Amino acid sequence: MTRSRVVIAGLGDSGVLTAIHLARHCEVVGISVKPGLVSGQELGLRISRPEVWARDYRVDFERFRGLDRVRTIHGMLTGADIAGRRLTISSPDGSTAVEDYDALVISTGVTNGFWRRPTVQTGADIDDDLRQAHDIVERAGSVIVVGGGAAAVSSAANIAATWPHTRVDLYYPGEHALPHHHPRTWQRVETRLDELGVGRHRGHRALVPNGFECDRITQGPVRWATGQSPSEADAVVWAIGRTHPNTGWLPADILDDRGFVQVDSTLSVPGCPGVFAVGDVAASDRLRSSARNRADRLVAHNVRAHLAGRRLSSYRPKDHRWGSVLGPQSDGLEVFAPTGHAFRFPAWSIERVLQPWIVRRGIYHGVRDQG
Repeated sequence: MTRSRVVIAGLGDSGVLTAIHLARHCEVVGISVKPGLVSGQELGLRISRPEVWARDYRVDFERFRGLDRVRTIHGMLTGADIAGRRLTISSPDGSTAVEDYDALVISTGVTNGFWRRPTVQTGADIDDDLRQAHDIVERAGSVIVVGGGAAAVSSAANIAATWPHTRVDLYYPGEHALPHHHPRTWQRVETRLDELGVGRHRGHRALVPNGFECDRITQGPVRWATGQSPSEADAVVWAIGRTHPNTGWLPADILDDRGFVQVDSTLSVPGCPGVFAVGDVAASDRLRSSARNRADRLVAHNVRAHLAGRRLSSYRPKDHRWGSVLGPQSDGLEVFAPTGHAFRFPAWSIERVLQPWIVRRGIYHGVRDQG
């Protein structure tokens, strides 16, 4: 009996997990511009300790046991015929391929700064990116981090913890950072920033130069649209949340006015049976939080339900963002609930329990050691 073919467009965090959930039940094809998972999580750790970050957040597809049944294609999506259920892919060698599907999951994510870009890369390219960002910050005597979200806060904290003699200043536009988290989260994180000696500057909105996409670490002054005097540092990390959905390959009529994929409560694309979206690319709620709320499992369930003619389940978003903010620290890892309450994993448990048992075995269904 022929199994239904499901194409996962984009193999980031959400795409990989969705593919793993579906692999035992369908013929699954995954399309990715990277040769493995290159997570967008934990920017601060990626900058400050790239070798530690890569151990847990950069994983070749061949290492995932759950992807053994999945055929992966390394290339860039360039077109989609939704009515004809067909995708066009440009390969790194310049050739073009076509992939048909019975169901499609769109999980191509967003472009956001230098650490999340939809470019086709080799493993060596990714190595260069990691090393370059780390080296720039390591050489700096002073660092400005611009932005108020988790990526900015994490960057400031981890840079200060790794290089305690470097002056680190965090500039954010509101009265407090982490505006989409529960207020309790910021109160706790703020205390940690003070302990690390991070200078905090509220009410500063950056004046972004025309044509600058915040896609690299810069030098020189940062000017403020809110009227303050320019600020100087040897290195400027831009984490201002200027996200662009990676949807240029999709027809405009399934996108909202910002280019994100329109979805209903089941994460299905309205008017397109068998097409779903998950992760940062999906306009699922005001925070586009389906990736953080593990909706990969729900999407996999709904894909199978659609193919079998069963009823689909609904996604229920949280009111606040949750999860880790600062990433693993010397004294452990704090994970914040949507209520702002924190749960701490002791430092010893991260490599003995959290990563091997909860993440690699429990969430990813097995990850082979790096050969």
